[in-house]
Amino acid sequence: MGLRKPKNIKHHGKSLADILEAHERFFRGKDGGVRADLTGADLSQADLREANLSGAILQSANLAGADLRKAKLPGADLSGANLHKADLRNTDMTEAILPGADLTEAQASGVEFFRCDLSNVNFQRAHLRNVNLRLANVNGAKFSGADMSVAILRETDLTGADLSGVDLSTALLPPGPMVPQAAKKGA
Repeated sequence: MGLRKPKNIKHHGKSLADILEAHERFFRGKDGGVRADLTGADLSQADLREANLSGAILQSANLAGADLRKAKLPGADLSGANLHKADLRNTDMTEAILPGADLTEAQASGVEFFRCDLSNVNFQRAHLRNVNLRLANVNGAKFSGADMSVAILRETDLTGADLSGVDLSTALLPPGPMVPQAAKKGA
């Protein structure tokens, strides 16, 4: 199945293309701008490459299989969103809010997760190569089976994160006691 174009996706009677255009005006402080509220939207298999969703509300949205490569999501609220098998490569998610989101098997290499709330996120079997998790809240996050090669974990409290089966031998880890036993095994 191919990706769905924003003009062909509807949310509350409006096309996603129109919602994204109004959000871009909002983001730039221009007349007619409206913050994108895509709470609960079905955006599965959506083509959102390079979309500007900075500060957008995507709570409980279904983004399974969506293509979000190089999208801008700083400050976006993705609480409880379904990003199963989504392509997030090289996406900026600085300070995004993702508690309880499902990123199982997501392609998330090169993602900027700086200062994100990733509490209770499911990253099982996700591709997280070269991600920046500095100062992210990963309490309760499940990373089991994820590829975290060259991940930046400095200044990240890994207490409460499930890192079982994760090889962190090439990751940049926080010093000392903040590293749980599971992370030390791979180091």
